[in-house]
Amino acid sequence: MKVLIVSDTHRRNDNYIKVLERVSPVDMVIHCGDIEGSEYLIAECAGCPVQMVTGNNDFFSDLPREKEFQIGHYKVWLTHGHNYYVSMGNETIRQEARMRGVDIVMYGHTHKPVVEMEGGLIAVNPGSLTYPRQEGRRPSFIIMDLDRKGIAHFTIHYL
Repeated sequence: MKVLIVSDTHRRNDNYIKVLERVSPVDMVIHCGDIEGSEYLIAECAGCPVQMVTGNNDFFSDLPREKEFQIGHYKVWLTHGHNYYVSMGNETIRQEARMRGVDIVMYGHTHKPVVEMEGGLIAVNPGSLTYPRQEGRRPSFIIMDLDRKGIAHFTIHYL
């Protein structure tokens, strides 16, 4: 199974479309928020199931603030992260993820890509396809691949 994880597109979807063209086909798209009214386009272009949540800039969205769902045998918690102070570090969101009993927490907001595996918890932030803030400031996304044994592998990619 191949999953595309993106975040913080902020209604500027050119890079999202480029990424889809580059990595397709995918089995699922996950958007970690700050979509700003492009929900329909994100879903329509994907051509597969899409999981999305609101971010701090999604003022008029009907999307949920958080979601929990399964990918293979992994329990995933999806949230934008701003309510868990991720701009100050991801300790609070990781603690909340452990209390919820999830295997993977996916979040955005910081515009910096992260894949951290610690103590049985995987924390994933794809960064931003529109306004990257990490060193080099290249738009980023993550591909999650489940191998034949169902083990998740994460790769950060840059445009």
